[in-house]
Amino acid sequence: MDRIGIIGVGEIGRAIVDGLCDGVEEPPDILLSPRGVRTAAELSQQYPNVQVCTDNQDVANRSATVILAVRPQDRAEALTGLQVAADRVVLSVIAGVGISQLRQTLATSAPMVRAIPLPAVRERRSVTVTYPSHPIADGLFDHLGGALPIADEAAFNVFSALTGTLTTHYWYLATLTAWAAQQGIPSEEAERYVRSLFQGVGRSLGDGTGSRGQEEAAEIQQRAPRHSVTTDVRSPLLAERFPRPVTQAPTAAR
Repeated sequence: MDRIGIIGVGEIGRAIVDGLCDGVEEPPDILLSPRGVRTAAELSQQYPNVQVCTDNQDVANRSATVILAVRPQDRAEALTGLQVAADRVVLSVIAGVGISQLRQTLATSAPMVRAIPLPAVRERRSVTVTYPSHPIADGLFDHLGGALPIADEAAFNVFSALTGTLTTHYWYLATLTAWAAQQGIPSEEAERYVRSLFQGVGRSLGDGTGSRGQEEAAEIQQRAPRHSVTTDVRSPLLAERFPRPVTQAPTAAR
């Protein structure tokens, strides 16, 4: 794998580095921008193949693949004026920023790919959506759990909207834990149990036994008392955090 540069070393940038390096016999050379100074320094100390560059342009000049991982609100400050040679590949993981917008900012003819990596790429067990398909970008994410190339940007935006629902699921878990605590269950015990419930769901989805899990859930629901968390937790906790059903996906960026 050719040298990889990452501009913006936040949670996703760090997860990509960990996934490419941790426990890997021959990891690629990785160059990091000084944005996110503490994280970049920690990664360069942890992995001998990782270096911190002087600035963003240094990363772009020395890397075959340039990963843009800055926050959307920092895009203009971090990328305006950045020069990327035409023989590089630009891989953007910036949420909500389309390829046409990136080209206006970077003014480069280099191939551009958008991707939606999740933090689980650090464990190399997360499928990453990419658009458009490119052998270098798809190959990189194949090392991190798998690539799912998408045919057009409109479809990519659908997957982006799906990814955004993860926040709702985390809120839901927090709501269940809070409800149990209100019933007198110690918070640590409630959190441990709720986590175990949904970890089991995740395992069943991951190993292909999701349909069996649905059958087990139906059986549990039949055995559960009628007046239980199914009704109690809806009021007032769920009503407060989820006042109405989600019937329309958020508008995706163009």
